Amino acid sequence: MSPLNFKFKTKPLLIGGKAKEYYDIRESGEDIDFVITSEDYHRLANKYPNNLKDLYGDLGVIVHGFEIWKTICQFDYTYLSEKAIELDAYKIISLEKLLFLTALGMRKEKYKKDLELIVDKIFEIKYKNFDASKYK
Repeated sequence: MSPLNFKFKTKPLLIGGKAKEYYDIRESGEDIDFVITSEDYHRLANKYPNNLKDLYGDLGVIVHGFEIWKTICQFDYTYLSEKAIELDAYKIISLEKLLFLTALGMRKEKYKKDLELIVDKIFEIKYKNFDASKYK
């Protein structure tokens, strides 16, 4: 995140393709998507006033290959970061919240396929240690 030359007060939350790549669901695209707190959003928007985006009321800053959002479908950082994985510089959205966000976008074919991949990953995780012989 160094190209931004910006110090977040709260760790950004990684979402989207890079989060799917983290969970080994699929490779990501070119951009990197984050959700940030309202406070950090306003500070970042002031720094990059020519890079603002409004997507049906979801406000974002699009700069240096990053898409940094205040909300996604009006769901904010506090909600989306529940049970997130904490890393040094940022958090990664939980698999359950990633499933939720992907389901919200399922009207697009890309997200429908991602939804299937996430469900497959959840089954893989849940059943990887399953021993059918215990139930015979």
